[in-house]
Amino acid sequence: MSELAIIEDGGILFEDGVIIAVGPSAEVALLVREEDEVNDATGGVVTPGLVDAHTHFIFASNRASEFEMRCAGATYQEIAAAGGGILNSVAATRAATESELLEESQTHADWLRAHGTTTAEVKSGYGLSLESELKMLRVARQIKGIDVIPTFLGAHSISPEFRDNPAGYLDLILTKILPAVVAENLAEYCDIFVEDRYFRAEDARVLLTRAQELGLGVRMHVDQLANSGGATLAASLQADTADHLEHTDQAGIEALAQTWATEDSRISGTFPVLLPGSVYALGHSRYPDARAMIAAGLPVVLATDFNPGSSPSPSLQFAMSLACTQMKMSPAEALVACTANAAYSLNRGHDRGTLESGKRADIVIWDVADYREIAYWNKNSAWKVI
Repeated sequence: MSELAIIEDGGILFEDGVIIAVGPSAEVALLVREEDEVNDATGGVVTPGLVDAHTHFIFASNRASEFEMRCAGATYQEIAAAGGGILNSVAATRAATESELLEESQTHADWLRAHGTTTAEVKSGYGLSLESELKMLRVARQIKGIDVIPTFLGAHSISPEFRDNPAGYLDLILTKILPAVVAENLAEYCDIFVEDRYFRAEDARVLLTRAQELGLGVRMHVDQLANSGGATLAASLQADTADHLEHTDQAGIEALAQTWATEDSRISGTFPVLLPGSVYALGHSRYPDARAMIAAGLPVVLATDFNPGSSPSPSLQFAMSLACTQMKMSPAEALVACTANAAYSLNRGHDRGTLESGKRADIVIWDVADYREIAYWNKNSAWKVI
């Protein structure tokens, strides 16, 4: 993760959205035709388009009132226990028509692109009912400007209609919502929030095993608010990713590392997806132990967790800055975590995440003179996104 293949005075040729050649500008220029459009990036830095592997950008309204409450000392758990948090967004998202939700979510996607993101995973989970979960995932299919990879997160919180019957809600997911999602081909992955007051390890085993049987990949929210053995659980379920991991201990890190220990798991172990923006926004101080994960050989991924409550930031550049300042990742490691590693965590490493012939022409021209400045400046440095 710390070794970048940098081409000084480089050039890229692409046609019909596919890279044809990458190399020194003098060599690439020989292939350029008179009618070709030229993007002059002199003095700047060119990278692959950023890949955001964990977002919740499909939502209605915002939760600025909860932001004010946290500023006054209320915790995320206290707000949620009082009926706010995720359920606040559920009410607003349910109330929005599909066209209204699409319009607002397209704006959020435009923010992501403006900050250099060209591919984004996005989760449902602000519906928590058959109709509203399907509505969110249908909206995901209609987003333009970035490539969207949808994840079904019906197990984001207990539906308000099942507040006193969480087992009944899980049964609804298993028997009604998940089958409908699969039947309409609306998601590539299934996710679950494993945490006290949300879903248990046993729930995750049942739901995700069924999702895998139906052909979906598996992602998991684990160890965000406490160490519940979530990383070990994710490893045992052969999850594609284990996300958050703020409270994961060394045993959990070693369990994740074991998923990469066999020869045939070079790109198929459980990726740790770290979300420093949510730690920052919630006012917490415990960040994931990225250095221990990298030392264990894990291909760390960084993502924004962009959502209206715990991480209202669409900027992977900000996530990289936090990774460097708070988790002591190097600028090179942070960049790889938002490009190549993130692409592989979404089963897209074969066609994006690096600038190579045959891959998608997802490219960012940065208004900086050195790649280290991408994480260094606390401003949007993306000059042009292709």
